[in-house]
Amino acid sequence: MTTSTTTSMTSTTPPLQPLLSDAVIALRAPTQVWSGRDGDLGAAPIDGVYHGDVRHVRELVLECAESDVEYISVAPDSASHVVFGGLLRRSDDATPDPKVRLVRDRRVADGVLAETWTVASHLTEPTRVTLRLRLRADFATLHEVKAGIAGSAGSAGSAGSDGAAGSDGGGSEGAGDTLTVAVAPGSATARSGSASFTLTADGATVTSAPDGTIEAVWPLDVPARGQAEAAWTLALHDDAMVVQGADGAWPGVAAGAASTGGAGEAAGDSAAATARIAVPEGADPRLGRWLDTALDDLDALRLTLPGHPDDEFFAAGAPWFFTLFGRDAIWAARLALPLDVRVAASTLRVLARLQGTAHDVETAQEPGKILHELRATPLEIPGEGVVLPPLYYGSVDSTPLWVCLLADAWRAGMPDDEVAALLPTLRGALTWLLEHGDSDDDGFIDYIDRSGRGLANQGWKDSGDSIQWRDGSLADGPIALCEVQGYAYEAALAGAELLEAFGSADGGAPAASGTAPSGTAPSDKLNPAGLRAWAADLRTRFAASYWVETPEGRYPAVALDRDKRPVDTLTSNIGHLLGTGILDPAEEEHVAGLLLGPTMSTGFGIRTMSSGAAGYWPLSYHGGSVWTHDTAIAVHGMQRAGLVDQAREAVDGLLAAAEGFAYRVPELHGGDPATRAGVPTPYPAACRPQAWSAAAAITCLAVTGARTDAVAV
Repeated sequence: MTTSTTTSMTSTTPPLQPLLSDAVIALRAPTQVWSGRDGDLGAAPIDGVYHGDVRHVRELVLECAESDVEYISVAPDSASHVVFGGLLRRSDDATPDPKVRLVRDRRVADGVLAETWTVASHLTEPTRVTLRLRLRADFATLHEVKAGIAGSAGSAGSAGSDGAAGSDGGGSEGAGDTLTVAVAPGSATARSGSASFTLTADGATVTSAPDGTIEAVWPLDVPARGQAEAAWTLALHDDAMVVQGADGAWPGVAAGAASTGGAGEAAGDSAAATARIAVPEGADPRLGRWLDTALDDLDALRLTLPGHPDDEFFAAGAPWFFTLFGRDAIWAARLALPLDVRVAASTLRVLARLQGTAHDVETAQEPGKILHELRATPLEIPGEGVVLPPLYYGSVDSTPLWVCLLADAWRAGMPDDEVAALLPTLRGALTWLLEHGDSDDDGFIDYIDRSGRGLANQGWKDSGDSIQWRDGSLADGPIALCEVQGYAYEAALAGAELLEAFGSADGGAPAASGTAPSGTAPSDKLNPAGLRAWAADLRTRFAASYWVETPEGRYPAVALDRDKRPVDTLTSNIGHLLGTGILDPAEEEHVAGLLLGPTMSTGFGIRTMSSGAAGYWPLSYHGGSVWTHDTAIAVHGMQRAGLVDQAREAVDGLLAAAEGFAYRVPELHGGDPATRAGVPTPYPAACRPQAWSAAAAITCLAVTGARTDAVAV
């Protein structure tokens, strides 16, 4: 379904992406539930029960026949558990104190939503209440919901030949799928295309309406000064899913809880290298609070691919990115390395299995390239002409970052045999760097979309307007991002070190090969000496080509454009250069100072774009907002460069932001300065939780001087 068709038929205004900042979420990847603060679903466009890339349920409401439910509290107990509290005053006596309460306990697991409703009474006489669950199936795709074009699947049905409700709604395989609802005693099953859910409501009378609405009704006799309960579950399923939830609990939760005094407990054992962090005595208490929330969120964001249940990775974020993103998974694992080497190793293996093997313009695949994104179906971005295939490789930085993560994980304790098993993938990634990463043979790693339907920008700032000149005009591609040169430099040296350490443990044959633009064979450079020479040459050319001077000072340009001109906007991208080695120590200190200056630092983190640039706007996705992971990467680099004071100053800003968001830091927030308001400005469509934002807490804790002890948990 296209945006233009929908809007011309239904409205004179274009569809809008749902806002997220005020919603309540409970999740356990790949399942998530978004609701209002009363626990009901349906009032806001984002509301729903999602499993994978499909919203199974659009509306879900708790009703009491005898009284309105007046909610007075919402208490997130964990990422997967939320408790809502309300009053039933029409079932109460005439005294001022409320004596009849309703507690709505919501728990989410992989493919399961369960709620228990408890009515508690302090009345001296028994009372009866009738509770009703009313829900409406949807089966709209996540892409439709995000675009604001999700139809009313299941809202206009008719009775099928078997007596079940049926409708032609927007199901998980498109608008032509038929919604069917079959009712049995105490249960109902709704199905559309490959997706289905089953409601189990013991003790309730379950019915369905011709429009596909399902109801379950419980008459509850509440004893005097006693309580009564109703409980139900939704079991969600989709045969088309390409990811699945991880078993057990992430060992990192126990490692963090042991040091911060959190309530998390480990579930299960792991022989892999995991660390416990000892928080420095007298450290800012906000660190521990943020870490508790962040580790719980990371635990809930874990996914695996079918057939490999032991190899976990972090889903990028909720709600839109509950799948594998190469760059996001790598950075989340890298930022979390002080706590867990195991998830870094498994992330490397997951991506290695999907490494590119051929040239394919439609998918942006190239030999040795690490993927960008995995989906069950193509992703269409309405109004932008973008259609991404289910397996898409349009990321210029995932491949060098994969190499950097492998080297970091090895140094942090990844077993040698696991590293050796990935040497073919390493050789393939390095071959891509040397042979395929430079599209125009100018000596820098760059990107350009050759399909006409892919992402125009293929770094982490992948929105269409993210690479701007200082005057606000857009740069033309191929684009050679500054930070990608830093990643490539670090990856080449890391690859040389790994090849030197492991020799020919894999037989020495490249995993992916091709003809280099210059005509040299892969073996000419794919050795420690060749890689180091290539890196040294890149460093020299970077110094000559990227530095600019503007009224804001001297700094590396965000990129080179198609004419090899340095794009002169001051951006956070330069923070990613820190610690890679492509800058000398004096340059690193200078860059860190700019990042902490008034045009870049908000007091809540580092802006993506300087407030001195014409294109700056505090609520621009990549042009003035603050991304927590982006600041954390700069912190990570400052620490590696020995700029400890600067790193701690940047951490102070992130702690202030974490406190402002009740320690669940979103994907991004507004770039308004802290001097303007005491709390950060939400970016209302930001995902939360987001894996690399959560992992930033681990990096920030490490910067404070936290001690890590490798243990088995």
